[in-house]
Amino acid sequence: MKVSACTVVICLFASVLTLSAQTPSEAPAHATERIQREVRHELLMLPFLTVFDNLAYKVDGYNVTLMGQVTNPTVKTDAERAVKRIEGVEQVNNQIEVLPVSPMDARLRRQLFVAIYRYPPLEKYSMGVQLPIRIIVKNGHVTLEGVVDNETDKNLAGVRANGVPGIFSVTNNLQVVK
Repeated sequence: MKVSACTVVICLFASVLTLSAQTPSEAPAHATERIQREVRHELLMLPFLTVFDNLAYKVDGYNVTLMGQVTNPTVKTDAERAVKRIEGVEQVNNQIEVLPVSPMDARLRRQLFVAIYRYPPLEKYSMGVQLPIRIIVKNGHVTLEGVVDNETDKNLAGVRANGVPGIFSVTNNLQVVK
């Protein structure tokens, strides 16, 4: 009787040790979805975010990786600070690139904005607070990021960007969302 009781106690003790030695499990799906929604909201609410900035993120459990490009270093630090305050976020890996200051790039940004957002077939995208077509300019190279309604608008934005003088290349990463 003593041997079997002792065996049961040892087995229980071993199982408790095994459970406590396991690494913590991944975040539940509902927690990850909540963190994704809150990260998106916080990034969209940044006060100095412009059409010339592109922010992206990846949520892996309770860890968030921030990516993209910004023209103002304040946006990078504000984004990290805002995401760190979200309940449940344990770690923030800030990989946001601050674009170099360049008068030529600033001129190209203004010209690209006019070429895309003032073109009558694309003017509908200039209606909201957060404009859906992001214009990223780095050393004369342009990348279009964001979303448009159809393939025609994606192609029009690319053609309009290619028509701006002084640009070395245009990468059209716009996605069509119904």
